[in-house]
Amino acid sequence: MRRSAPPIWGKNMLEVSGLQAGYGLSQVLFDMHLRIEQGQVVSLIGRNGMGKTTTVKSIMGLLKPNAGSIRIHGQEMRGATPYRIAQAGLGLVPEGRRAFGTLSVRENLLATASRGNAGKWDLARIYQLFPRLEERQDQLSRTLSGGEQQMLVVGRALMTNPQLLILDEATEGLAPIIRETIWNCLATLKAEGETILVIDKNLKEMARVVDRHHIIEKGRQVWQGTPDELAAEPALSHRYLGV
Repeated sequence: MRRSAPPIWGKNMLEVSGLQAGYGLSQVLFDMHLRIEQGQVVSLIGRNGMGKTTTVKSIMGLLKPNAGSIRIHGQEMRGATPYRIAQAGLGLVPEGRRAFGTLSVRENLLATASRGNAGKWDLARIYQLFPRLEERQDQLSRTLSGGEQQMLVVGRALMTNPQLLILDEATEGLAPIIRETIWNCLATLKAEGETILVIDKNLKEMARVVDRHHIIEKGRQVWQGTPDELAAEPALSHRYLGV
């Protein structure tokens, strides 16, 4: 069974090494390693409470790590503000959706629009990806269904024209048809060469788009490999994922 030593890749978009972080006196991450190469779709998976969201918060500057390194395009960014992280090219689809409820769908999308790479993701492309958002573009986002709000926050993150898109539990609690829409969206993004980090529990759907899985257990990466390699080791899934 392959263990936690990170593989050697080239052109790393993101490299996390020896990361330690927590909340007050409660340490969550002890020695977290993660590498994402440009153009890859990778996952961070594990049971609840193992440190997945804490890793994302640390990467995005929402939580200040205690030790370790976070490099984006080779530049050290540990402890940088969320604004600096966004400028460096990372876009987040947070757990729990969090659309701007008093803004319309269109206003939500335009609020995060990037002017530096505006030709790649704009309103027209978002509406092409999620036609339902165009139908509801004048509605306040708080009036949307949960699934529609999830489409909106994915579109909002894409409007920043990120070089790395991070999705934290983007399909949790959604109706099956909406989950399928989100996974189809990720398949489209993968085909276009986008770099993506996805946190989710649905191994079957992730196998469609993910190049490499990374399992986290008690604040450490304990295994990494392809979806086929994970499927070939059912005892591994039972031990670390409870499936």
